[in-house]
Amino acid sequence: MLRTHYVSELKTGDSKLETQDSGHKTVTIAGWVHDIRDLGKLKFVLVRDKTGIMQVLLKKGLVTDELLESVKVNKEDVVLFEGQLKENKMAPNGVELIPTRFELLNKVERKLPVDPTDVVPSELDTRLDYRYIDLRRKSTSAIFSIKALISTAFREKLVELGFTEVHTSCITGAATEGGADVFPIQYFENLGFLVQSPQLYKQLAVIGGFDKVFITTPVFRAEKHNTTSHLNEIIQMDIEMGFADQNDAMDILEQVTLHILKSINEKGKQQLDALGVKHTAPKKIPRYTYTELVEKLNKHGNKMKWGEDFSKDSEKQLSEILNEELYFIYDWPTAIRAFYSMPKPGEEEKCNAFDLIYRGLEISSGAQRIHKVDILEDQLKKRGLDPVNFEFYLNAFRMGAPPHAGWSIGLERLTMKICEQDNIRECTLFPRDRTRLHP
Repeated sequence: MLRTHYVSELKTGDSKLETQDSGHKTVTIAGWVHDIRDLGKLKFVLVRDKTGIMQVLLKKGLVTDELLESVKVNKEDVVLFEGQLKENKMAPNGVELIPTRFELLNKVERKLPVDPTDVVPSELDTRLDYRYIDLRRKSTSAIFSIKALISTAFREKLVELGFTEVHTSCITGAATEGGADVFPIQYFENLGFLVQSPQLYKQLAVIGGFDKVFITTPVFRAEKHNTTSHLNEIIQMDIEMGFADQNDAMDILEQVTLHILKSINEKGKQQLDALGVKHTAPKKIPRYTYTELVEKLNKHGNKMKWGEDFSKDSEKQLSEILNEELYFIYDWPTAIRAFYSMPKPGEEEKCNAFDLIYRGLEISSGAQRIHKVDILEDQLKKRGLDPVNFEFYLNAFRMGAPPHAGWSIGLERLTMKICEQDNIRECTLFPRDRTRLHP
């Protein structure tokens, strides 16, 4: 490695840096020039890496004249400095570097279209066009660090709960959830599709005997929307569990979600501070039926018919009515849920499906699945889908399928709400929407 330490590892009183001979150990840092103050015989160079900023002090008498003269840099040049630390309470982390060696690793050759220091703001489209520069901004970096913490916490809790991680294909021969909102691809001599969901495949894994599985995967929806909460490629964090119903699945979703929020509070404080976000993690998630909430909306003047889906405005209003940031909605109308959602016995107009709402936005959806092939075929036909196209799927349910349930969390949506962002594109490294295919 070119560096011996990241900036955040170099702090006042760090015993790892001390030696018996000189009292200090020689260290090497590498990164980008964040800012410069050049006063001739005195130069301050702020060097930024992914963990923070280190002040490099070049002063006549402290460094050689040759070194002082050689350090001619501009903002965002890529540099390396080797030297010793000196305590300075005014510097970041309470220390600064007195260099003995400098190397210019690469120079900026063009004017940057985005200012990493945020002194000059940029429009979102410009930042997305030059995302590789935008990632150097403190707030952007914080968002993706939190996103990484979310996916790590998701995995660690499910492993603790006895789930097995599986990996499914992103190419399928049938529309996963039916309908026309799929991206067709030419797959050699056949027509294929990018998957809308890993739903069918995670069910097959449970039927195959894995019992409890989880997946983190990209999915693709060819929906012609242009909103701040939708994209055409997203990351889903899914589970499926055998010998279980919707209540068991909600119990697992509650445990995982609360673990994620607790982990962000414990491990993401620096990133939350960078975003100016204050975050709380509840101890329990309340549950409401679909019918209860339709009645509450109507009582508060938002006229909604039973059987309609909640609009984004309705979801926001419900959070205000309930005074809850996080809550479940369950017992949904069967007609507006996916074909594989299990109808309630004796109340077939309702099904064992649920959503999880966080800060006024649906971040997760799930259900007990239909495990009996005759009910599956009936539900497919009611939605105008040909069971023949799902024969590979239906066959599995003719060979001993247990009762099972599962759910999916939208990683970008959850990140968006935790980080208090107004646009899901802020939480997607390289977003794909109706117009954006680059970079």
